[in-house]
Amino acid sequence: MKTRLLLLFCLMLATARAGFPYAETTIDDLQARMAAGKLTARELTAAYLQRIAEIDRAGPKLNAVIELNPDALAIAEQLDAERKAGHVRGPLHGIPVLIKDNIDTADQMQTTAGSLALVGQKVPRDAHVAARLRAAGAVILGKTNCTEWANYRANNPSSGWSGRGGQTHNPYALDRTPSGSSSGSGAAASANLCAAAIGTETNGSILSPSSACGLVGFKPTVGLVSRAGIIPIAASQDTAGPMTRTVRDAAFVLAAIAGADERDAATQAIPAGLLEELAAPLKPGALRGARIGVVRGPFGFHSRMDPVLTKLVEVLRAAGAAVVDPVKIDPLGKFGSAPGDVLSYEFKDGINRYLAAPGRVTPMKTLADLIAFNEAHRAEEMPYFAQETFTTAQARGPLTDQAYLDAKATCRRLTRTEGLDAALDADKLDALVMFTRGVATLTDPLNGEGGSGSSSTLAAVAGYPSVTVPAAQFFGLPVGLSFVGRPWSDAKLLALAADFEAATQARREPGFLPTVNLK
Repeated sequence: MKTRLLLLFCLMLATARAGFPYAETTIDDLQARMAAGKLTARELTAAYLQRIAEIDRAGPKLNAVIELNPDALAIAEQLDAERKAGHVRGPLHGIPVLIKDNIDTADQMQTTAGSLALVGQKVPRDAHVAARLRAAGAVILGKTNCTEWANYRANNPSSGWSGRGGQTHNPYALDRTPSGSSSGSGAAASANLCAAAIGTETNGSILSPSSACGLVGFKPTVGLVSRAGIIPIAASQDTAGPMTRTVRDAAFVLAAIAGADERDAATQAIPAGLLEELAAPLKPGALRGARIGVVRGPFGFHSRMDPVLTKLVEVLRAAGAAVVDPVKIDPLGKFGSAPGDVLSYEFKDGINRYLAAPGRVTPMKTLADLIAFNEAHRAEEMPYFAQETFTTAQARGPLTDQAYLDAKATCRRLTRTEGLDAALDADKLDALVMFTRGVATLTDPLNGEGGSGSSSTLAAVAGYPSVTVPAAQFFGLPVGLSFVGRPWSDAKLLALAADFEAATQARREPGFLPTVNLK
């Protein structure tokens, strides 16, 4: 009986995949088809909506998309009319994208960060990221599920679970975690439910699900992309960024969403010329002559990953890079409570400001209101994990507290001056590389995600850019290699990542298997 069910399941999935003409298609290819009159934005949008119905709502039921945009087809038709009239806005014109459910959209969709507490809220305007996507001609297909409150409610939640959206699944093996908190964006982009997706990151929330779902994920320098209209965690670390199947597609999306915004002071520091550099084509051969340092840990990775990293180092050398292996970063593991202290102080300040913003309509006005809501709706909101992180943040004082100022100074010193800056300067390096995370673990709503290791903290706490690229597979499960660079080296990192991608071609389309074959 089990064998028959498995065969039926595999046949159903094979039929769904065979019937989708845009699997693994790049933005370049989609634009070429539309320019030649062989495809319209409406046809493409309808195809992705059908794909979501077959793969996300039925079939393997990834549960990656929390809400669809009822205006998507009408928007696509408008963009087709513009193209017919001779106006093409750029590389994203008519391209369907999905965005994370913590990004404000002033339309018929909701913005909830997966929480029932924010169901029904009305936002005053689009987030800057959403507005930039619309201006670039993208079709916002819908919102993606995420670890509730972007993984900032409990100490160890199940990645991809939210009270509003339920559990998102990994498209490579449905019983494995998609990681988070941008779980739905990762699963959706990997499963070809959209041409590209947007995630957000405070510490690993773009990079980790991108690695677990076999994607390119780009975490920009903090300030390159406005956070205005995005449900916050920590102003010193938060950013939005692209999650795509290729580096070039990530570059297109990043160029569209990057830019100064009067609502986010951090964007005023964008260097002159960087936006033009991001919009320019990626230069091939970027690894040739580049100086790359290899960081091997301690990140908690399984020892089976060591020889694979050694092989990838040889790929870098073969591409012409001068490799320093290993590079030691002394402050690793010495942060103590400082990063967590910074996040809890900044979260309380940021979420209270977000909820109280003029024009925002919601009964939730403070973090205290959210905590009370969760207690009153414990069965729906806290069946598996609680809200320790919320209550810790609520007990914090203002950002003028000396404890906060000291913790922030400690983080900056250890991750920047004594950490990444020191490592990059010592050997005159262009970038550091390291595995992004370990192999995706089994989904466990009771115990959460853990045990596979992660390297995201250094760049996240420093606010420096990083990009993960599919690099290898273990028993059919993908892992990525991260490139980390100096602040505002985003364009250089994209070029290095593209060269590595060209040399490895490691991405494999997911198979929606019920579980991993470990034999």
